[in-house]
Amino acid sequence: MPIDGGGIKFPGVDCAQGKGRFGSMRPKQGSMAETPTLPTGGRQSGETVAAFERLFRENDAAGRAGEGLRGGLDMTREPVLRGTPNPRQEEFFKATARHIAYGGARGGGKSWAMRRKFVLLALHYEGLRLLLLRRTFPELQNNHIRQLCDELCGGGKAAIARYNKDERTFTFQNGSIIKLGYCDAEGDVLQYQGQEYDVVGFEEATQFTEYQMQYISTTNRSTRKDFSPRIYYTCNPGGVGHDYIKRLFIDRDYREGENPEDYVFIPARVTDNPVLMDADPEYVKLLMALPEDLRRAHLDGDWDVVSGQFFKEFRRAQHVVEPFPIPVEWKRFRAMDWGYNDPCCVLWFAVAPDRRLYIYREIYQSETLAADMARLIRQENGLEQIAYTVASPDMWQRRGTVDVMGGESIAETFLRAGVPLMKADNSRIVGWQRVRECLAKAPDGLPYVQIFSSCANLVRTLPLLTYSRTTHEDVSGNCEDHAAEAMRYGLMSRPSPARQTRPKGKVLAFDPLAEPRRASGSGFMDL
Repeated sequence: MPIDGGGIKFPGVDCAQGKGRFGSMRPKQGSMAETPTLPTGGRQSGETVAAFERLFRENDAAGRAGEGLRGGLDMTREPVLRGTPNPRQEEFFKATARHIAYGGARGGGKSWAMRRKFVLLALHYEGLRLLLLRRTFPELQNNHIRQLCDELCGGGKAAIARYNKDERTFTFQNGSIIKLGYCDAEGDVLQYQGQEYDVVGFEEATQFTEYQMQYISTTNRSTRKDFSPRIYYTCNPGGVGHDYIKRLFIDRDYREGENPEDYVFIPARVTDNPVLMDADPEYVKLLMALPEDLRRAHLDGDWDVVSGQFFKEFRRAQHVVEPFPIPVEWKRFRAMDWGYNDPCCVLWFAVAPDRRLYIYREIYQSETLAADMARLIRQENGLEQIAYTVASPDMWQRRGTVDVMGGESIAETFLRAGVPLMKADNSRIVGWQRVRECLAKAPDGLPYVQIFSSCANLVRTLPLLTYSRTTHEDVSGNCEDHAAEAMRYGLMSRPSPARQTRPKGKVLAFDPLAEPRRASGSGFMDL
């Protein structure tokens, strides 16, 4: 059915400038500065703006007249395509960063947007090579091949493109080619070895593995001077590629060789898709009726939800705050989960006057010797007054440790380097419950603990922890839990949130932050 969105007008565009039967449909020289800029976070371009204006304006008239592509096209004119983009889809169309992701929730119009973007690029650039992928062939057939055949290949001689079933390619009269592919098995990526594509699109990207996406990304290269290679992703939370997509586009945690300016994420929810809302108003109710995990992922587009999530209480909007200067009078302490091959994580905690805890700094790195880590801690700490530092109990072992000097333990190495440590309470089940309590809301509506956004690894990994298959009250040993372990040690050195609320005027006989001491047999700081 035609999508009714009204005509779109873009200033600074000369739609009469074209060449060939399809027309290059380029904006007139100097028009890019006049093209509306949308807040996508990436580089903007008017590369297909002329195509948008003419294609969708003519479509509105065709749709009202009941005419479609199957009725034939006069190829002396620009082709007519069904549909008008909503504002979020417009952002997706106009973004020209190297990596562009669109979606986040169900019903945002992702598949249509991906198909339309590919067709517009193929029409606009002569001889462009595009690769559009789904994980399985049935998904590819049902979500893209049928729709593209219906839209592009109807009308006989007036067809917009020719489809080759054996090669799964749409060939346009200007020489552009859209190839449809799938990667059902991990090794299916090998079929693309040595190929080159100006544009690659991963539809439902989180269904692909990180290896598949990275391998196929190597095909995204071009020697063209009029077009820079790019990769498009449509995605929802969940799936085998969840962590990879989340790291790049949500957490924006980049590794060597990854340029932050190359990655743009355009969120879209079902409420951003007026066509679906009008056609099926009950769809939102269906999503709202889902279990909490699925509802957060599919309706809200919450990327902090994973299957079997251990800390379902975690909400980025509630628990993560932007850094601010910690007042000098606030008491501070540290917690450390030691690791050499695995990352060593050190977290800094501050106690506000209302007893709320702020985790405001982290060190997270591997293959660092104990003495070097101690020096790094002192360097990061500066002149701050730290009441105590709790650390994983295995640091007091004398065998099988790194940095063995005369048989001393890692804890003794830290002491000699000027960082005295205290054994943390390693009661795992009780400790994880303490974390859960602190993630809960206090009577004032705010969580008992809040995390600075600069503690990127804690923010990244905490929502990814899953349940152990053998001990349901414990975290799985297959998770990246180093930052969470440090958080657990730190929170276990403090009273539970329930004990933090005290009658007004009551004076503490002992301040654990001023003079830390161990409670007999407790393993955490007593009051």
